[in-house]
Parts: sequence; C-alpha cells; structure tokens
Amino acid sequence: MVWPPHELRLFGHRGSSARLPENTMAAFRQALNDGATALELDVHRTADGHIVVAHDPDGERMAGVSDRIADLPLQAVRRWTVAAGFPGGGDARHTVPTLDEVLESFPGLPISVDLKPDDPRAVPELLGLIDRHGAAPRVTVGSFHGHLVRLARRLGYAGPTALTRWEVAAARVLPRAVARRTVRGQAAMIPRRGMGVDLDGRHFIGRCRTLGLRVDYWVVNSPADARELLDRGATGIITDDPARIAGVFRGR
Repeated sequence: MVWPPHELRLFGHRGSSARLPENTMAAFRQALNDGATALELDVHRTADGHIVVAHDPDGERMAGVSDRIADLPLQAVRRWTVAAGFPGGGDARHTVPTLDEVLESFPGLPISVDLKPDDPRAVPELLGLIDRHGAAPRVTVGSFHGHLVRLARRLGYAGPTALTRWEVAAARVLPRAVARRTVRGQAAMIPRRGMGVDLDGRHFIGRCRTLGLRVDYWVVNSPADARELLDRGATGIITDDPARIAGVFRGR
C-alpha cells in the first residue's frame, strides 16, 4: 500500500540544503530535525552500477572535481569531500552517500527520488535497490526524462511514480474521465509555473486531487508562498529550508 495520497508532507529539498551541503547524510538528518516529514533527493549511477545521491553529473560544483560520476567506480566517488560548493565550506567529512545508505538510515520515511542521468541502465538497478529494502510503498520515483519513468512502470515498480510532463499537461486539460485513464503516475511534483503556464491555481490542484494525485511544489522557501499553496489544496512543499516552513504546517 502506498502512503495516503493527500497526507501533507514537508520535504527537505536535498535535505536542509540551505543549512548544510546538499544531498549529504548530515543535510538529511538536519531536515528531519528542522521539521521535515519527507526527503527529496537526486541520484546518479556510478560506472560499477551503484546508485549514489548527488544532483550534478560531476563533482565540479560540490567537490571541486571535474570527473563525472558515470565514469567512476563507487570507491572513487566516495572519496570526494562535498563541502566545496556550500557557502562557507563546511565539515570536510561530508561525502556522497549511496541510496542504500539513505534507505537504511531512514526507515519508514517518505522519499522522492529524482533520477538525473538519461541512462536506462540505472532504472532496474534503482528499482532493485528499493525492492531489497521493501521501500517501494514510500519511495516516489521520478525523472525529467519521462521515458525512464515509463520504463520503471513497465518493469513493474510497485511504488508511486511522479507524473511526466505529458501527464501533468493531461491532468490539466483533458476531461477527468480521459485523464483517469491516461495519467499513470501518482504524484505531480511541480514548480508553481511550468511549460509556460501557471500550475498553482485552485482549479488545477482540485483536478489533481479529484484524480487521486498528490500535488507537491518545488522549490518553495517563503512561508507565505507555502501557506498560500497549502490553502489552495497542495499536499506537499519541497523546500531548501524546512525550519522556515515547518510552522506553516502546524495545526493542519
């Protein structure tokens, strides 16, 4: 069983990435300490087939290393210190975690995984890892590469998937009866404006909820904006700074 679709969630975007280096174990722990009830993170595939948590395809911004994750074995990526891209540096012990480590460390926690590389090989490896942890009910799989999301579904992923861009458009404009047959994802994880149109209106949010979909917005760092979206019916806020947004969720 997947998590209730309309359960309110405060996601730490790459953890508490406003306070600690993004996509690190410390940032994830800080997010939960700051009031987050879910995590959003990004993953890449190493040359030897491991799934690691990182946003960029290389280490230039975060570690000062130009090598690409896809070209290196896990052991080499794990040697990176990923405080270089954080304002003021940070603890030199921050390293690139594996998704295995994250799933093991945060049992039961809802997690949104954004598969970054356009690499079909990563999909069965990602799904196998999630399955080994029995984590499919709580892990939403998404990607800007819609064909990878569709591949995950074809491979029988039992957990929720994020809507592709086409499915977001379908949820917005198609008659509800048609949209129900067309949209296969469970979560619209979207910006307030995308594809040249506003995606944050009450009508669109209401349509998504009628279709049984989650509607989770990124990246929202203003408490006023978060409050407005929740008042309109959004089910989740994805933020760099959960500590700033947590108060908006109290009493809801």
